[in-house]
Amino acid sequence: MNLFGLYVPGTTWLHRLGSGWKYLLLLVLTVPALALGRPGPSLAALLATIAVLTSAQLGWRRALALPPALWVLLVVLSGYQLAVGQPDLAVVVSVNLVTAVYASRLLTMTTPGPVLIDALVVGLRPFRIVGVDPERVGLAVAIMVRSVPLLLDTFEQVRQAARARGRERNLLALITPVVVRAVGQAQATGAALAARGLGEPGGS
Repeated sequence: MNLFGLYVPGTTWLHRLGSGWKYLLLLVLTVPALALGRPGPSLAALLATIAVLTSAQLGWRRALALPPALWVLLVVLSGYQLAVGQPDLAVVVSVNLVTAVYASRLLTMTTPGPVLIDALVVGLRPFRIVGVDPERVGLAVAIMVRSVPLLLDTFEQVRQAARARGRERNLLALITPVVVRAVGQAQATGAALAARGLGEPGGS
């Protein structure tokens, strides 16, 4: 299961909405709740995001299903906050994370990936005056979008292997292989970019 969802062609208002407006919608749905940091606004943002997402007629399961690895992460994050006596923060952190995932699907499931990256690059061009390189940002985002599902898949594979050995409750046994694989993937990606002259100042 892909965390951010794959593009699904359609003719709904959300499919027809311009990429720039979709990015703005994502910010409206996520940033205020993050800034306020309270359960009420976070839950309201989640409900609003679900309403908008379902209006794209993507199918309930396709639009709202979450991968098992994310559920594990939510349990770990919430459990930690509860353990330190911060139940409100447990709600805020977990709900805001789910909202961010659903809000990202507003973009990725209704707009082709290359179109999103191109729109981001265009939107960042005015910031060249403060040293922002839009092409490098676009490259970084493209790599991130590709890497996150791979990391989640790795986490799920490691979790299943640990369960088969009866070590699914050992956090070290779960986290260490994922970190090792993530570092290996990052090094391989960096080497591939360097071989093509990308990702470095002056590179194309």
